[in-house]
Amino acid sequence: MVQEQQNLLVPIDKYLKVGIHIGTKFRTTYMEPFIYKTRPDGLSVLNVQEIDRRLSLAAKFLSKFKPEEILVVCRRENGWKAVKLFQRLTNVRCFPGRYPPGILTNSNLEDFIETKVLLAVDPLPDRNPIKDAFKMGIPIIALCDTNNETNLLDIVIPCNNKGKKSLGLIFWILAKEYLKNRGIVKSDVEVSISDEEFIAE
Repeated sequence: MVQEQQNLLVPIDKYLKVGIHIGTKFRTTYMEPFIYKTRPDGLSVLNVQEIDRRLSLAAKFLSKFKPEEILVVCRRENGWKAVKLFQRLTNVRCFPGRYPPGILTNSNLEDFIETKVLLAVDPLPDRNPIKDAFKMGIPIIALCDTNNETNLLDIVIPCNNKGKKSLGLIFWILAKEYLKNRGIVKSDVEVSISDEEFIAE
Protein backbone atom coordinates (compact mmCIF):
# COMPACT_ATOMS: atom_id res chain seq x y z
CA MET A 1 0.00 0.00 0.00
CA VAL A 2 2.82 2.44 0.88
CA GLN A 3 4.47 1.64 -2.46
CA GLU A 4 1.18 2.34 -4.28
CA GLN A 5 0.71 5.64 -2.45
CA GLN A 6 4.22 6.79 -3.37
CA ASN A 7 3.32 6.44 -7.04
CA LEU A 8 0.12 8.49 -6.82
CA LEU A 9 -0.03 11.96 -8.39
CA VAL A 10 -1.08 13.39 -4.99
CA PRO A 11 -1.25 11.72 -1.54
CA ILE A 12 -4.32 9.51 -1.15
CA ASP A 13 -5.71 11.60 1.74
CA LYS A 14 -5.90 14.59 -0.64
CA TYR A 15 -8.12 12.57 -2.97
CA LEU A 16 -10.30 11.38 -0.10
CA LYS A 17 -10.59 14.84 1.46
CA VAL A 18 -12.21 16.35 -1.65
CA GLY A 19 -14.50 13.34 -2.17
CA ILE A 20 -13.10 12.60 -5.62
CA HIS A 21 -14.20 8.96 -5.21
CA ILE A 22 -17.81 9.53 -4.11
CA GLY A 23 -20.20 8.75 -6.94
CA THR A 24 -23.98 8.91 -7.23
CA LYS A 25 -26.76 6.45 -6.38
CA PHE A 26 -27.17 5.81 -10.10
CA ARG A 27 -24.75 3.58 -11.95
CA THR A 28 -24.53 2.84 -15.65
CA THR A 29 -23.12 -0.39 -17.07
CA TYR A 30 -20.38 1.78 -18.63
CA MET A 31 -19.12 2.83 -15.19
CA GLU A 32 -19.48 -0.53 -13.38
CA PRO A 33 -15.79 -1.48 -13.89
CA PHE A 34 -14.65 1.63 -11.98
CA ILE A 35 -16.92 1.13 -8.95
CA TYR A 36 -15.15 -0.24 -5.89
CA LYS A 37 -18.20 -0.66 -3.65
CA THR A 38 -21.63 0.72 -2.72
CA ARG A 39 -22.03 2.49 0.63
CA PRO A 40 -24.93 1.69 3.00
CA ASP A 41 -26.56 5.00 1.94
CA GLY A 42 -26.61 3.77 -1.68
CA LEU A 43 -23.81 5.99 -3.00
CA SER A 44 -21.27 4.27 -5.23
CA VAL A 45 -17.58 4.56 -4.34
CA LEU A 46 -15.04 4.75 -7.16
CA ASN A 47 -11.61 3.12 -7.09
CA VAL A 48 -9.08 5.85 -6.13
CA GLN A 49 -6.08 4.05 -7.66
CA GLU A 50 -7.95 3.83 -10.97
CA ILE A 51 -8.89 7.54 -10.79
CA ASP A 52 -5.20 8.36 -10.29
CA ARG A 53 -4.11 6.05 -13.13
CA ARG A 54 -6.64 7.59 -15.53
CA LEU A 55 -5.66 11.16 -14.56
CA SER A 56 -2.03 10.29 -15.32
CA LEU A 57 -3.00 8.72 -18.65
CA ALA A 58 -5.13 11.74 -19.64
CA ALA A 59 -2.39 14.22 -18.66
CA LYS A 60 0.20 12.32 -20.72
CA PHE A 61 -2.14 12.30 -23.70
CA LEU A 62 -2.96 16.03 -23.36
CA SER A 63 0.72 16.93 -23.10
CA LYS A 64 1.28 15.67 -26.66
CA PHE A 65 -0.67 18.74 -27.80
CA LYS A 66 0.06 22.47 -27.71
CA PRO A 67 -2.32 24.58 -25.57
CA GLU A 68 -4.07 25.99 -28.65
CA GLU A 69 -4.80 22.46 -29.91
CA ILE A 70 -6.83 21.54 -26.80
CA LEU A 71 -10.38 22.59 -25.96
CA VAL A 72 -11.95 22.24 -22.49
CA VAL A 73 -15.73 22.50 -22.10
CA CYS A 74 -17.64 22.81 -18.83
CA ARG A 75 -21.35 23.58 -18.74
CA ARG A 76 -21.54 22.67 -15.04
CA GLU A 77 -21.15 25.84 -12.94
CA ASN A 78 -19.30 24.01 -10.13
CA GLY A 79 -16.36 23.55 -12.50
CA TRP A 80 -16.05 27.08 -13.87
CA LYS A 81 -13.52 28.33 -11.35
CA ALA A 82 -11.30 25.24 -11.73
CA VAL A 83 -11.46 25.45 -15.54
CA LYS A 84 -10.55 29.18 -15.52
CA LEU A 85 -7.55 28.54 -13.25
CA PHE A 86 -6.51 25.63 -15.49
CA GLN A 87 -6.66 28.02 -18.45
CA ARG A 88 -4.56 30.59 -16.56
CA LEU A 89 -1.84 28.02 -15.82
CA THR A 90 -1.73 26.22 -19.17
CA ASN A 91 -3.07 28.72 -21.76
CA VAL A 92 -5.41 25.97 -22.98
CA ARG A 93 -8.61 27.29 -24.57
CA CYS A 94 -11.61 26.75 -22.25
CA PHE A 95 -15.35 27.33 -22.41
CA PRO A 96 -16.71 27.59 -18.87
CA GLY A 97 -20.45 27.98 -19.42
CA ARG A 98 -22.25 27.78 -22.74
CA TYR A 99 -20.56 26.07 -25.67
CA PRO A 100 -21.12 28.09 -28.87
CA PRO A 101 -22.92 25.71 -31.30
CA GLY A 102 -21.07 24.73 -34.46
CA ILE A 103 -17.65 26.17 -33.61
CA LEU A 104 -16.05 22.74 -34.12
CA THR A 105 -18.09 21.69 -37.14
CA ASN A 106 -18.98 24.76 -39.22
CA SER A 107 -15.89 26.28 -40.87
CA ASN A 108 -18.00 29.18 -42.21
CA LEU A 109 -18.52 30.52 -38.70
CA GLU A 110 -16.42 33.51 -37.70
CA ASP A 111 -15.47 31.86 -34.39
CA PHE A 112 -14.79 28.40 -35.92
CA ILE A 113 -11.88 26.68 -34.19
CA GLU A 114 -9.78 23.71 -35.14
CA THR A 115 -8.91 21.59 -32.16
CA LYS A 116 -7.09 18.28 -31.85
CA VAL A 117 -8.48 17.05 -28.53
CA LEU A 118 -11.56 17.80 -26.40
CA LEU A 119 -11.75 17.56 -22.61
CA ALA A 120 -15.31 17.58 -21.21
CA VAL A 121 -16.23 17.91 -17.52
CA ASP A 122 -19.51 15.94 -17.73
CA PRO A 123 -20.81 14.01 -20.76
CA LEU A 124 -24.42 14.90 -19.86
CA PRO A 125 -24.44 18.73 -19.87
CA ASP A 126 -21.48 18.73 -22.31
CA ARG A 127 -23.16 16.36 -24.79
CA ASN A 128 -23.28 18.92 -27.67
CA PRO A 129 -19.52 19.57 -27.87
CA ILE A 130 -18.92 15.82 -27.41
CA LYS A 131 -21.24 15.02 -30.34
CA ASP A 132 -19.51 17.67 -32.48
CA ALA A 133 -16.02 16.41 -31.61
CA PHE A 134 -17.12 12.83 -32.31
CA LYS A 135 -18.50 13.91 -35.69
CA MET A 136 -15.17 15.58 -36.53
CA GLY A 137 -13.07 12.61 -35.39
CA ILE A 138 -11.50 14.57 -32.52
CA PRO A 139 -10.34 12.42 -29.55
CA ILE A 140 -12.52 12.99 -26.47
CA ILE A 141 -11.47 12.81 -22.81
CA ALA A 142 -14.22 13.20 -20.20
CA LEU A 143 -14.63 13.19 -16.44
CA CYS A 144 -17.29 10.59 -15.72
CA ASP A 145 -19.35 9.95 -12.60
CA THR A 146 -21.14 6.66 -11.93
CA ASN A 147 -24.27 7.90 -13.78
CA ASN A 148 -22.51 8.76 -17.06
CA GLU A 149 -22.49 7.00 -20.41
CA THR A 150 -19.11 6.67 -22.09
CA ASN A 151 -19.87 5.33 -25.57
CA LEU A 152 -18.49 8.34 -27.52
CA LEU A 153 -15.39 8.78 -25.35
CA ASP A 154 -11.76 7.82 -25.96
CA ILE A 155 -10.45 8.31 -22.41
CA VAL A 156 -12.69 8.07 -19.34
CA ILE A 157 -11.57 9.64 -16.05
CA PRO A 158 -13.83 8.12 -13.36
CA CYS A 159 -14.47 10.69 -10.60
CA ASN A 160 -16.93 12.87 -8.75
CA ASN A 161 -17.50 15.39 -11.57
CA LYS A 162 -20.08 17.43 -9.64
CA GLY A 163 -18.29 18.70 -6.50
CA LYS A 164 -16.37 22.00 -6.61
CA LYS A 165 -13.47 20.66 -4.54
CA SER A 166 -13.21 17.42 -6.49
CA LEU A 167 -13.16 19.34 -9.80
CA GLY A 168 -10.65 21.80 -8.35
CA LEU A 169 -8.20 19.04 -7.43
CA ILE A 170 -8.68 17.26 -10.78
CA PHE A 171 -7.88 20.39 -12.79
CA TRP A 172 -4.91 21.28 -10.60
CA ILE A 173 -3.50 17.77 -11.14
CA LEU A 174 -4.12 17.94 -14.90
CA ALA A 175 -2.49 21.40 -15.05
CA LYS A 176 0.63 20.46 -13.06
CA GLU A 177 1.10 17.17 -14.93
CA TYR A 178 0.60 18.91 -18.30
CA LEU A 179 3.22 21.54 -17.40
CA LYS A 180 5.65 18.91 -16.10
CA ASN A 181 5.21 16.61 -19.10
CA ARG A 182 5.83 19.50 -21.48
CA GLY A 183 8.96 20.54 -19.55
CA ILE A 184 7.55 23.93 -18.48
CA VAL A 185 8.00 23.17 -14.76
CA LYS A 186 10.17 20.52 -13.12
CA SER A 187 8.20 19.92 -9.91
CA ASP A 188 4.83 20.58 -8.24
CA VAL A 189 6.27 23.46 -6.18
CA GLU A 190 7.04 25.40 -9.36
CA VAL A 191 3.34 25.51 -10.29
CA SER A 192 2.33 29.13 -9.68
CA ILE A 193 -1.20 28.40 -8.40
CA SER A 194 -1.57 26.02 -5.45
CA ASP A 195 -4.01 23.15 -5.16
CA GLU A 196 -5.52 25.01 -2.18
CA GLU A 197 -6.51 27.85 -4.47
CA PHE A 198 -8.12 25.41 -6.91
CA ILE A 199 -10.18 23.66 -4.22
CA ALA A 200 -11.10 26.71 -2.11
CA GLU A 201 -14.87 27.31 -2.06
